[in-house]
Amino acid sequence: MKRILYISGLSLIITLYISSCSLKEFNPTSLSEEVALRKFDGWKAYQSNCYTGLWGSLINFQYGIVSEVGTDLWTFSYNNHNQYRDVMAYEEFTNSSGVVRNVWDFAWGSIKDCNKTIEISSLLTDGNADDIKVLVAESRLLRAYYYSVLVAQFGRVPLITTVEATTNLNPKRDSIPKIYAQIVSDLRYAFDNLKVTPLDNNPQRVTKKSALGLLARVYAQGGGEGLTEDGKTYWLRAKEVADSLITFRATYNAALYDDFAKVFAAANNRNNTEAIFTAYGLNPYNVAYDYFTGSGKPNIYLHYYPKFDDAFGTGDIFKRGVNPNTSNAYYGRCNQQFIAPTKYLINCFNANYDKRWENTFVTAFANYSGVQAISSLGSGTPAPANVTYSAATITLTAAMCTKYGISSSFVGSKIYPYADVNARNASPNATWQYIPMIWNKGDYSGSVSALSNVANANVHPYPLAVDEDRFIAYLSKTPLTTAEKQARKYVTVNIDDLFDPSDPTGSTYKAVTSTNGLTPSSLANLFPAMMKFNHNFEGGWLGGNFQQKLGNIMIMRMAEVYLIAAEATLKTTGDGAAAAGYLNELRRRATRNPADFNVGTGMQLGSATINDVFDEYARELCGEYNRWAILKRHKAFETRLATYNKTAFVNFVPTKHYNRPIPFNFLNQINNADEFGNNGY
Repeated sequence: MKRILYISGLSLIITLYISSCSLKEFNPTSLSEEVALRKFDGWKAYQSNCYTGLWGSLINFQYGIVSEVGTDLWTFSYNNHNQYRDVMAYEEFTNSSGVVRNVWDFAWGSIKDCNKTIEISSLLTDGNADDIKVLVAESRLLRAYYYSVLVAQFGRVPLITTVEATTNLNPKRDSIPKIYAQIVSDLRYAFDNLKVTPLDNNPQRVTKKSALGLLARVYAQGGGEGLTEDGKTYWLRAKEVADSLITFRATYNAALYDDFAKVFAAANNRNNTEAIFTAYGLNPYNVAYDYFTGSGKPNIYLHYYPKFDDAFGTGDIFKRGVNPNTSNAYYGRCNQQFIAPTKYLINCFNANYDKRWENTFVTAFANYSGVQAISSLGSGTPAPANVTYSAATITLTAAMCTKYGISSSFVGSKIYPYADVNARNASPNATWQYIPMIWNKGDYSGSVSALSNVANANVHPYPLAVDEDRFIAYLSKTPLTTAEKQARKYVTVNIDDLFDPSDPTGSTYKAVTSTNGLTPSSLANLFPAMMKFNHNFEGGWLGGNFQQKLGNIMIMRMAEVYLIAAEATLKTTGDGAAAAGYLNELRRRATRNPADFNVGTGMQLGSATINDVFDEYARELCGEYNRWAILKRHKAFETRLATYNKTAFVNFVPTKHYNRPIPFNFLNQINNADEFGNNGY
């Protein structure tokens, strides 16, 4: 029998425990579901299902890819053109796309849970009225978020706000204005009824600032659709809401960090001051974690990292572990290599002044050791965390120097490990966690006492020092001469040299050929690695292949509100100076040295254009689930792809690709598939 797909995207009941103050999912044992849900405790437990979709949307790479690629920011690494070419380059894009289907499924499954929670609230036989109102407000905010994803990605979709409606096998699409009006209504209700502090002081729950931030975002997206409300454009509404949150940020417990380096520091992951709306990660050290059996744990960062084995092999410079088949415990599993930054994105950063460069991209790559693990666990240390300091140390040979273009004067010199990982056994299902610390430059003792804690073990100072002896390879944003490269004992590659000069848009990396001008040619496998998500709670990696992280992921943060304010200002008043004021708040905290925040360096803007806004979104929020929607609301795909991403531009069809395909699996289960349509796919 046919059933509608959008009611079954996620399992109704899964057991997810996140922390000691976890959201407890509905799992009745002795009472029937009907009876249990009429009681406040049972209903409150069921309400946590509304949050699980956040993990469906963000924890894996599907929505990360759908929301970011096929834009001006990301392209293929040199040899992976067949990986997700439908969403990345609009090639053979059909309604059978798996990543698109997953986004559709999670959203509808979560909307179903929100609708049921809201509907049952009026039938409760007990409970505190204020708490009920807050939980309903949370559910309406979450429903609004899921609908905002659907309408941005798919355009017109059915608007379903009741449980009964989900049984409809002849669904009808509602209009864009009607969908946005419902989203706005839900968010305004949420703002009116949520509190500044989360219910039960549980940081996983949404608050007033979450509602206000999402409302600004939704108004901006609806502004791109030409919508109005009570005689005001959605763009004007976006500016009003963004300004309100900025002006009264202290009232709403919202803030910007004074230093961009703090935004993605591991120590700030759990209680991030800048976060407005967060998908809360699992705590592997809580025994409750063992009840979680799902596979949805964050690994999006993997798809933005190069494949080191192809660049270096494992026999000389690059040593990942005790054997060639063991993944690298510092970087995670180094065999993905799907998504690389375009030259446009790289060129957005003035690395001489903007610390967002090294806090966004890894360009200095190193080996790791496991001295901490060996010291604490001895022979029982799990591979590959049992790498000794000496085993991770490289002694440069004549062959190595010749192969990588390193000066022969460094033959016999050593390159020491940069990071060390400690193996910690968490709860049984979480298996091993690998906690990084840093070896101090100049200390070669290999003693645990010499290790240092740093805010983010993936960040290194820019530029990499000439005399650095803890890194095996460096991708230099500033082009270095042959003489400047020869002064370094590590592999040095100019980032500009990684791009194929035949593509003026900077969307094509060089192939591994003998004529690519790289030494060796296999270095074409490298590119700056976006590492925003390569951190997590206590720095741990999950399990033996190191590919999953368990920390929080920000769905929205305060910086986006400033960007929306600047964007909406230009779309309403056109006041470039006022727009620059919002952008300068972000640029000021990103400036490497405070004295460099001025017009002369380019870090301070006197007036801003819409292109300045595009650039600032790229610098500040690249990879954070928003670029595709931004280009859509400005109808900017044609112009920006033509300029910055030829690979995607050649296949982009404006009449088709501004919306994603309606999944075949859904259409195959309804009675009116032809009438419903597939968005032209």
